[in-house]
Amino acid sequence: MNKPKVSIIMGIYNCEQTLEESIKSIINQTYDNWELIMCDDCSIDNTYKIAQKYKDIYPNKIKLFKNDKNMTLGPTLNKCIEYVTGKYIARQDGDDLSERYRLEKQVDFLEKNKDISIVGTNMVSFDESGYHGVHSLGESLGKEYYLKKGVIFFHATILIRTEVMRKLNGYSTQWYAIQAEDYELWSRFIKEGYKGYNLQENLYYVRENIDTYKRKNIKRRLRGLVLKFKVNRRLNASISAYVYMLKDIVALFIPRWIFIRYYRRKMDVLN
Repeated sequence: MNKPKVSIIMGIYNCEQTLEESIKSIINQTYDNWELIMCDDCSIDNTYKIAQKYKDIYPNKIKLFKNDKNMTLGPTLNKCIEYVTGKYIARQDGDDLSERYRLEKQVDFLEKNKDISIVGTNMVSFDESGYHGVHSLGESLGKEYYLKKGVIFFHATILIRTEVMRKLNGYSTQWYAIQAEDYELWSRFIKEGYKGYNLQENLYYVRENIDTYKRKNIKRRLRGLVLKFKVNRRLNASISAYVYMLKDIVALFIPRWIFIRYYRRKMDVLN
């Protein structure tokens, strides 16, 4: 029986220190019918050079493109989607790793569950100092959980049916969705009535350190507040969902160093 092709889309940007290991985790998958589509978002280090090296080694498996200007992740992933030829689309970031059975297990799940459109997994948090713990979500999470918590899948872990991603028109290019393209996508996924599932297995390794959380600045939080308001309207949220936004408004006035200290303690707890 022919295995359906998986198209892994990866926006890459200034990840020269980690990209090679990330690519190797795809090459070493037990599931072999895949293509890797990378788009460089105007890196200023050797990221593109490293990606080109692997494209030259695997010309029939790897596609590589480069933006003319920095476009952020959502539009960069949309460019990758234009060149997808697989039945399924998987995500991976250039500083993360996939467990070698990841694609095999996710494809098997979607092949056996035709009513499910997307499948995610647990994420193991790690950095140069070692492993910190596991991020996990419930198996089947819906609208109410999403409106309260904002996440129903870990974005980089997903495998989604290509036809569904294209019906959803990919990722938003709106300014308020920058750095929250996954959160915005889930709102449209829910509105269209698609179903998803999270495998309770550690199949993805996410590189997280304190610098990861330093990127959560006030501009990002302001954009998130605008996006959350638009999402609530899109999904006809109850009054309680808008009330819940008060914590995000309060967060705007909390000094950044407090957030950094909070996330540093969070990392210690995971460890």
